[in-house]
Amino acid sequence: MQTADSIVIIPTYNERENIEKIIRAVFGLEKLFHILIVDDGSPDGTADIVRQLQTEFPERLYIIERKGKLGLGTAYIAGFKWALSRAYLYIYEMDADFSHDPADLPRLYKACAQEGADLAIGSRYVSGVNVVNWPMGRVLMSYFASKYVRFITGIPIHDTTAGFVCYRREVLQTINLDAIRFKGYAFQIEMKFTATKCGFTVKEVPVIFINRELGTSKMNSSIFGEAIFGVIRLKVDSWFHKYPQKK
Repeated sequence: MQTADSIVIIPTYNERENIEKIIRAVFGLEKLFHILIVDDGSPDGTADIVRQLQTEFPERLYIIERKGKLGLGTAYIAGFKWALSRAYLYIYEMDADFSHDPADLPRLYKACAQEGADLAIGSRYVSGVNVVNWPMGRVLMSYFASKYVRFITGIPIHDTTAGFVCYRREVLQTINLDAIRFKGYAFQIEMKFTATKCGFTVKEVPVIFINRELGTSKMNSSIFGEAIFGVIRLKVDSWFHKYPQKK
């Protein structure tokens, strides 16, 4: 058995064009990572490909298969709970479509394992705007959404909606995962906000975000709407909520 201290959680819905390539890219890194796929009943056969690859990568590649499209946030929560039931020390969020470069995983690991961060974020906006192949309207929407979230919440994070993240195990053990309410991309904001409220330290690692070349994006205006209006509710509720603290 190839034991690892790190597991990469990748939620999928209709990613058959990307899934084998992303799995092989992660497993091709010098550092040993395990992968957990959380598939929401992809009708294109994404889960079938993963199950076939499990024969090639036994005890390194895992899958949770869910019935129906249940949302990004609930997929990650399911993955977090699965990882916490094992011995992993570092738990990652990453997309399947190569918008997050697997080669950056060791950099996030270094930020947590060697540089003392509790939460490392692959950040598009900590050193300018590092986004490739997005329409300008979407770049501006994403950039100013993160600025807005930072202004409303006061959290010292430039890329508040980033989905490329490494958590120390203790962060996810401390946060009440059952109390996380958002299911879409606002989930990313809520997790970062809650982690900072619990006293955990954050480090943003600059990365280049590259828009997917294969498959279909799941982003739409309603997802940004959830983030924009949900963050006000998140801030107001925090005035009346006591957060568990880092030990």
